[in-house]
Amino acid sequence: MSNTDGPMLVAEAMGLGELGLNQPRPTRTDVCEKHGEFESRHLFRTIWASCGTCEEERKAEEERERNAEKERQEQRAFENAVRCAGIPARFTDRTIGSFDAVSEAQKAVRLFAENLADELVVKKRTGRCAVFVGKPGTGKTHLAVGIGMHVLRANRSVVFTTVTRLIRRIRDTYNKSNDETEFDAVSVFTDPYLLILDEVGVQRGTDDEKLLLFDVLNDRYENRLSTILLSNLPAKELRGYLGDRVFDRLKEDGGQVVVFDWESRRGQIGGVE
Repeated sequence: MSNTDGPMLVAEAMGLGELGLNQPRPTRTDVCEKHGEFESRHLFRTIWASCGTCEEERKAEEERERNAEKERQEQRAFENAVRCAGIPARFTDRTIGSFDAVSEAQKAVRLFAENLADELVVKKRTGRCAVFVGKPGTGKTHLAVGIGMHVLRANRSVVFTTVTRLIRRIRDTYNKSNDETEFDAVSVFTDPYLLILDEVGVQRGTDDEKLLLFDVLNDRYENRLSTILLSNLPAKELRGYLGDRVFDRLKEDGGQVVVFDWESRRGQIGGVE
């Protein structure tokens, strides 16, 4: 058998007859019920190519479905991340953009939140913190959660909690019936990329509470992890509650005390927090 016999036999087996492997495939005019006449190529034996436009539409639909499924998976993953973050259901729809800024002071606060959120996503472990102080209902939680949501969408970990819950969880490990160790409980608050700590200063302020809080914040400080603290106390009183060491460290790396110095807007249309 010559060197050309093999390819010719394959060609014949495929129904190409005398055309050979390198010969152009024959064509014919077929009719698609959807797109009308089209030129079809011979593929194999009695099989001819179907409508090219239909094939393109089929591939495009498959691509759309793949993208849609990917979006559904990403949304499910994001919703799970929000649940794991401990963000209360009441606030899961909060965004920085939905913060209704009317006054110049409110616009400045919203701009600060936008810049901090972007920085937390673009840069890693800047250690930059923020302290939001002001009366209840002024939007502190709204903007803090908005920052947290922005960070979560960048696939970085966030935990939202109150100081009371933080202290209670760590103290619960002192109970011998609790399987969680103190180290594990503390790690819940020291490991996340962003910690949002609400209701700072409403506790009794015992030495034990302050020591637990200091341990968490100091660990995050040493590892250049960002924390946002929310408090209804004036900045001076909050400094007294936290202590100079903690308060000064929160202001390092560009950290700022942001004052929400307007009246509560709860109950109003477009109200906050």
